[in-house]
Amino acid sequence: MPSELRFPRSDSGQSTSERSVAGLRLARWCASNGWPVHPLAPGRKTPTANCRDCAVPGHTHIDCPCLQAGRWCHGFHAATLDYSRIEDWWTSSPPLGVGVACGPADLVVIDIDTHASDLPSRDRLLPGIPIGEAVDLRGMRTGFHSLAVLAALRGEASPADDGSTLRVRTPSGGMHVWYRATDGRQWQCSSGSGKKRALAWQVDIRAHGGYIVAPGTSTRAGTYKPLGQVRQPAPLPAWVAQELQRTGHLPAPHIPAPRPVPPRARQAVLAAGGGQDKTARLLNALLSEVMACAQVVEGAGFTEKLNRAAYSMGGLVAAGHLSESSAQEALRGVARAARPGQEQRSAQIIRSGMAAGAQRPLHLGDSR
Repeated sequence: MPSELRFPRSDSGQSTSERSVAGLRLARWCASNGWPVHPLAPGRKTPTANCRDCAVPGHTHIDCPCLQAGRWCHGFHAATLDYSRIEDWWTSSPPLGVGVACGPADLVVIDIDTHASDLPSRDRLLPGIPIGEAVDLRGMRTGFHSLAVLAALRGEASPADDGSTLRVRTPSGGMHVWYRATDGRQWQCSSGSGKKRALAWQVDIRAHGGYIVAPGTSTRAGTYKPLGQVRQPAPLPAWVAQELQRTGHLPAPHIPAPRPVPPRARQAVLAAGGGQDKTARLLNALLSEVMACAQVVEGAGFTEKLNRAAYSMGGLVAAGHLSESSAQEALRGVARAARPGQEQRSAQIIRSGMAAGAQRPLHLGDSR
């Protein structure tokens, strides 16, 4: 975490201007980590409302002109790493919260709830794991308890106690435990596409197909407060990955897995720090967004995503984080893999995007 970034303790007593500045700084910090961001409604944990046209029943994000024009309709589908767009969004409106699109950021977040509800039947406490009548469940009250039982059964410590990764206390008393997917599998949210899964009772997953509230965001209920000193997600533990697979948090077999960024394109990532520093993480996220268009022939927003990547990489070049030749090679590589046969069109998008980005040097970690 940049030393100049301070998560707000509360939005009480802050002016509208101060809350707007705090939101902008937080959004820029998330983007510097390679986490695409989108606005949340002021004081709420839900995305900003769609415009009137996008609110019409049956309208979807596919080929939506708002997204192509850089507006924030359709929640996490509008998430971006474009610093220019981020500045426009968080300085032209009332104080907006910050949401992070989990899928493009390769994030898997364990959402632990503490809702007041009756204990479910024994076969629903830990999906797929029978719990005998001899087991005393009188002390089980929240998702913290059910997750601890699951971890104990596997001989592991509960993720809620994992001090090696980013953990965020929610206003309701729950917790978000952030992890980073590293094996290329496209983990899915517990809810979505007509499915309802769970890791355990009152323990859900936020991943592809969803978003998570960024730490430091304030709502009317309170602030999402990071715990301890760790501000980065650790790699997803192997045992948790096994439990996610067991509980059905993967796409159906007929849905193709995302194609990896081509090796030649990843040379820019390696040159920027072996995949370890902020520049490398941002590059990887930008290239992966473009590469994801390979799965969809139309309606994937290829032009907008390639232009966004070129703009951001032009800013990185101007700031001295990356050589121009490495940036161009990386962009050409993913564009060729995502849209083969369109090299000339892609080259034009890359040139114009990088030229525009070069006018706005991208200094990662800058709090302005």
